[in-house]
Amino acid sequence: MVTLQEVETWALALPEAEQQPHFEKASFRVKKKIFATLDTAKKKAVVKLSAVDQSVFSKYDPAVIYPVPGAWGKQGWTAIELNKVRKTMFKDALYTSYANVAPKALAEQVNKRRSL
Repeated sequence: MVTLQEVETWALALPEAEQQPHFEKASFRVKKKIFATLDTAKKKAVVKLSAVDQSVFSKYDPAVIYPVPGAWGKQGWTAIELNKVRKTMFKDALYTSYANVAPKALAEQVNKRRSL
């Protein structure tokens, strides 16, 4: 299980990450690009993954991590049920999303941290 506070803390710890409102949700951005959103009412996060990453993460448990329905899901947007996901799995998906969206130099900083 991942708490709302943990999502915020981990997302904002990434290089140059910022939190901004996005409709009724919080969004986490790097260089104005969204890499994650947080729906506090539904206790769900959505991250931006490549098609391959989305497929891999969704295989973990399709009831926990799954493509957002419709066109958004086909573009890589992937929902994560915070009450059901393991912390390590969530952090891996969050960092993967950040690395997919961030400029290369910032993404490399995160990828170096993950390999330590």
